[in-house]
Amino acid sequence: MKTIDVMAASLLVIGGLNWGLVGLFQYDLVASIFGGQSSAIARLVYALVGLCAVYQGANWKAIQTRWAFAASRA
Repeated sequence: MKTIDVMAASLLVIGGLNWGLVGLFQYDLVASIFGGQSSAIARLVYALVGLCAVYQGANWKAIQTRWAFAASRA
């Protein structure tokens, strides 16, 4: 599960940086890389970021517990 947590957090960082670029400079990096907002790959990236946000939001307490337990064992 920690692997999924890390992957989800990584995609959320990518999504957050992309939205920061959109807000500050009106530049959508994901769309630029993958050929526009309507391209299948860009839409997949947007959907994955959204799913990761739902996952993190729904499991935030369990994620905190897993990571705290792992840190206490180190």
